[in-house]
Amino acid sequence: MHELADLKDVSGNRVETVAVDANDSTGTSVDDNGTSNINPTIPAKFHGTSADDHEMRSMGRHQELNRNFHFISILGFACTLMSSWETTLTTITFGLLNGGPAGLVWGYVIVFAGMLTVFASVAEMASMAPTAAGQYHWVSEFAPPKFQKILSYAVGWICVLGWQTAATSVAFLAGTIIQGLLVLIYPNYIFEPYQGTLLCIAVASFSILFNSYLAKKLPLVEGFVLFVHIFGLLAITITLWTLAPRNTAAMVFTEFDNGGGWATTGVSVMVGLLTPVYALTGVDSAVHMSEETRDASIILPRAIIWSVIINGFAGLFMTITFCFTFGNAADILVSPTGFPFLQVFYNVTNSQVGTVLMASILIVNLTSCTISSIASASRQLWSFARDRGIPCANFVAYVKPGWNIPLNAVLISLAFTVLLSLINIGSTVAFNAIAALAVAALTSSYQISLACLIAKRLRGDTLPARRWSLGRYGIYVNCVALGFLFVVWFFSFWPESAVVTPVTMNWNVVMYGGVVIFATVYYVLIGRHYYNGPVALLKREL
Repeated sequence: MHELADLKDVSGNRVETVAVDANDSTGTSVDDNGTSNINPTIPAKFHGTSADDHEMRSMGRHQELNRNFHFISILGFACTLMSSWETTLTTITFGLLNGGPAGLVWGYVIVFAGMLTVFASVAEMASMAPTAAGQYHWVSEFAPPKFQKILSYAVGWICVLGWQTAATSVAFLAGTIIQGLLVLIYPNYIFEPYQGTLLCIAVASFSILFNSYLAKKLPLVEGFVLFVHIFGLLAITITLWTLAPRNTAAMVFTEFDNGGGWATTGVSVMVGLLTPVYALTGVDSAVHMSEETRDASIILPRAIIWSVIINGFAGLFMTITFCFTFGNAADILVSPTGFPFLQVFYNVTNSQVGTVLMASILIVNLTSCTISSIASASRQLWSFARDRGIPCANFVAYVKPGWNIPLNAVLISLAFTVLLSLINIGSTVAFNAIAALAVAALTSSYQISLACLIAKRLRGDTLPARRWSLGRYGIYVNCVALGFLFVVWFFSFWPESAVVTPVTMNWNVVMYGGVVIFATVYYVLIGRHYYNGPVALLKREL
């Protein structure tokens, strides 16, 4: 029995419709000539639904990976990858220095509201085209024809940059928290940058285990860590509210600081937005796992929206809790551990054991975040390789039979993390540059995708079928999201303070520009001869 999915867009835009088998449970599918659209090495239990198959066919793809993610597991994946309350704590220095407690709180509220529009827009695009390609597919399909190839190619490279640096930044956080605990426990321990780099590499290497040999267990792990993510928040906040002395409400909600020495406090607050923006970045993480998600066109949008709701409020709760309980900002900002939150944990509990236990929750969650980040980064890289957008495309696009994962892309992602982590040896603010680079690259990809979608709406072109829609408000939500992202992108290139030296410079802009130049040169010399973009494979008439 087939039901016609209700895909009417009440905004008046024309949309296509798709027949969905309401009773489909096996997901087994064939072409009209009887040819299967699924990799024969994939067990039946990992097949998709008929809707998955129809969408893959309409995008000119076939199922190459196991669809072993369902709603709870992909929700856990998205939530733990964002780890908003954990990354808020670990990057609190940037916002505390630039904005102070009030800047942190109100900055987070503004970013949360802006990111809601971004998440909603991405959720709708994910329902239109649930593919591991994500943004560069959407640009290829939505952009005006004469710009489809070049723009989608550029976005593909920008996404590679964004996700590879995002994975490195999270592994760096987990590794250096361990180093900070060593400083706390052993006062004579010297905080050496190369040791932080080695710990970062160790965390990333451990994460490879769950992205290779144990890949089939990844959904189970993500479901478990979702539990730790939620109850870990409660454990830490209850401890802080119970034991810590309280700052006044006036201080938390009205006291802004300009520790970066900028011309105005307003500019300082905008620079400090890196803390909440980094905590809420990663909206497209689940999208790159779409070809491993069952019934992706409806499960993905729901998981995306619920992930921003859960993480958004969790991060806000942690931000307010921390601002009420951190004590003296000047003291914790110069903590020898390198992390103000570790100093707060110790000040509150007056116990090394208590501090280690509380910090261990963050280490576990950030390690899981690294696992998820490498998974997303490798799938995006794999997808771009199968479209021949990068050098050695055939090697990178290889899918290991039996495991049904892009193993070479996973290992290359580890290599990227190792190389990027070396920056820490030469710069005391390496994390700021890597985190800002991830934010700049990913927000760029969202902006271009949204601009192309808005242009398509304005042209009155047919929008692809989707089972999750913003309806009549779609174009307004898209426009607000685009404006918000431009502001975030602009300030992601700014350094931590107005006085800049070669050591404290935000080298994000140099790395970003370097990758764009390399991609452009490669496209002109080689890429344009091989890369056509996903739009060349589309079969929307099916």
